[in-house]
Amino acid sequence: MQSLAQAIDLILSVVWIIVILHLIMSWLIGFQVLNTRQQFVAQVWESLNRMLDPIYTPIRNALPNMGGLDLTPLVVLVGISIIRIVVVNNFG
Repeated sequence: MQSLAQAIDLILSVVWIIVILHLIMSWLIGFQVLNTRQQFVAQVWESLNRMLDPIYTPIRNALPNMGGLDLTPLVVLVGISIIRIVVVNNFG
């Protein structure tokens, strides 16, 4: 059972890192530090969006429209933290 908890924790850690990378990259694109017309930046951005869209879409549909402020990554990070706590306390 402990190995299952470790595997779940590893998956959650990877998702956590991907969400943080997406968040930082969105800020850099928003402040025009990165340009999506560059091929590498566009590919990385599109890859991150494709990976996170299945997670973000249901949360965006449930959250109220906040204008230009997107709280979805915050909700995902809090959710990952809660799942981690539950897994560690119940399986570890």
